[in-house]
Amino acid sequence: MYLAWMFTSKIAKRESGIILYGITPPKANNTPEKIEEITKRTIARLQNLDIDGLVIYDLQDEATRNPEDRPFPFFQTIDAFTYATEWFRDLSLSKIVYCSVGKLTEEELAAQIEKSSGNNASVFVGAPSKDHHVQLSLDKAYKIWNAIPARPLLGAVAIPERHSVKRNEHLRIANKMKSGCSFFITQCVYNIEYVKNLVADLYFSNEGNAENIPTLIFTLTPCGSVKTLKFLDWLGINVPEWLDKELTNSEDILARSVDLCIKIAEEIIDFCQQKNIPFGLNIESVSIRKEEIEASAVLLNSVVKILNEKGIRAKTEKKLLA
Repeated sequence: MYLAWMFTSKIAKRESGIILYGITPPKANNTPEKIEEITKRTIARLQNLDIDGLVIYDLQDEATRNPEDRPFPFFQTIDAFTYATEWFRDLSLSKIVYCSVGKLTEEELAAQIEKSSGNNASVFVGAPSKDHHVQLSLDKAYKIWNAIPARPLLGAVAIPERHSVKRNEHLRIANKMKSGCSFFITQCVYNIEYVKNLVADLYFSNEGNAENIPTLIFTLTPCGSVKTLKFLDWLGINVPEWLDKELTNSEDILARSVDLCIKIAEEIIDFCQQKNIPFGLNIESVSIRKEEIEASAVLLNSVVKILNEKGIRAKTEKKLLA
C-alpha cells in the first residue's frame, strides 16, 4: 500500500529520486460542480503516476515584478491550502502546498499551520517584488512556523536564475535552512548551467560535505507553444538562446520540449549523484490543454524510468484514496 507520508519520510531520510507532480488549483470563479469535475479528473490521472507527492501552487499576480505585458492573463485561483484540505481531503498522498504568506495575517497563517497534516508539507513564498504589498513578511512567517510545535514539514523556493545574477542563492538556502526549511523546489529549469552553478556553489561552500546540503527538487515543465515560451521569459525563467531557437523552429514544439527536459533531467541526476546530494524532480502540469497534460505524464514516466534504470528509485504499490 502507498504510504501518505512517503514524501516526508524520504526527506527525513535524505533519499534521492523523489518524484513530485505539480498542479495549479482551478479558477476561483468555477462552480463547485466544475471544481469537483476537475478534481476527479486530476485524481484519476494521479492513479497512473509513480509519484511521492502532489505539489499545489498558490498563484500570485506578479505584475509588480515584471511591468511587461503578461503573455497569458492572470486569473485568480482557489487558495492552494483550501484546495488541498477540502477538495483533496480523501487523497492518501502527501500534498506539498505552496503558501503566499504575504496575503495572510499572523493569525491566519498560524491557524493554517495548525490545521496542516503532519504527512503534508508547506512551501512558504514571499512577495514577487519589493513593490508588492504584503501583510506578512517571509521572515515573520518562519518565526510563526517555528513557534508551533505540531507543524508540517517546511520547504522553500530556490531560483537558479537569481543565483546567476547575485551569486548568493546558496547563502539564501543556508539561511532558510536555519529557519527550518528542509527541502527546496526550484522554479522551472531550462538552463542546466545555471543549475550546475548553484549546486556546485552549495557543495563547495560546504567543503564537499553533502550532509549539510538539503534535498533539492528541480522542476521540469513541457512547453507547448511559442506563446508559452514567451511566458517562461516573462516569469524570469532563462531559456538559453540555442534552446529557444530549437523550440521556436521545431515542427512539434511540445514533443521537442519533452525530449529536451528529459536530457536536462539526466544531467541533473548525474550531477547530483556525483556529489551525493539528495535530489528529486517535480514535473509540472499547469496547462489546461489535453496535449500538454499528456506530455507532462510522458515526461514524468520517462524520468521515473531513468531513475529506475540507475537503481535510484523502486516502484511502490499505492492506494491514493483513503
